[in-house]
Amino acid sequence: MQDFDWFMEQVYRKTGIDLRKYKRPQMERRLTALRDRHGFRDFAGYFQALTENREMYDEFLDRLTINVSEFFRNANRWDVVMNRIVPELLQSKRKLKIWSAACSTGEEPYTLALILAKYLPLPEIEVLATDIDQNAIAKAKQGIYQARSLEAVPEELLQKYFAVRGGGMYEISPDIKRCVKFQQQNLLEDPFGQEFDLIVCRNVIIYFTEQAKDQLYRKFAAALRPGGILFVGSTEQIFHPQTYGFRPYDTFFYQKAT
Repeated sequence: MQDFDWFMEQVYRKTGIDLRKYKRPQMERRLTALRDRHGFRDFAGYFQALTENREMYDEFLDRLTINVSEFFRNANRWDVVMNRIVPELLQSKRKLKIWSAACSTGEEPYTLALILAKYLPLPEIEVLATDIDQNAIAKAKQGIYQARSLEAVPEELLQKYFAVRGGGMYEISPDIKRCVKFQQQNLLEDPFGQEFDLIVCRNVIIYFTEQAKDQLYRKFAAALRPGGILFVGSTEQIFHPQTYGFRPYDTFFYQKAT
């Protein structure tokens, strides 16, 4: 579809987001539905509207980045982080370097901070959280969430670190907010930091092409210290982890070879 090829090129020039690295059928179907809903018959007209209408542009980015998240999503996997990984990492060093990649609206990095708070004083906790979507980051910094996204939060943490707000909303405590540092980042294009103990990147890799996945796994491996852990989503199993210098640690966890 030549119209969509042109659209992908224009989006890349405007945003730096390379849609060619996403699985095309899913992305084209999703964006065609969004375009049609606004009454445009082709992507040329839709792109012109995106350049002129900030609200429509923000909606496009939100749809593109799939901002769906919740605290302690797949709780049994977070039990592994809380009861195995963090205690093991703390055996060798006091200050951990942790990164929540593609953090969406903040539930994931705040979950990490809540887990670390079990073991460390809050001033010693720092979680890096990155996402490509500035609007998602802005929501994350506010730290206000609907009750349904907190259903898996243990009761004692809910009582200790969340305040009830109007309309059935909850706000995470300022002390936990200060533990998380948010930055904008394009995973496929931007450089990564180094020597991370734990990288969490869940439920985003599935949308990328096999070539883009390969690129990402290699970048994550390079960003981890020896013995560091990569935590991926429940649909993102790495079938040949040794290709990237990983070994299986637990289900959906991979450890960089030492």
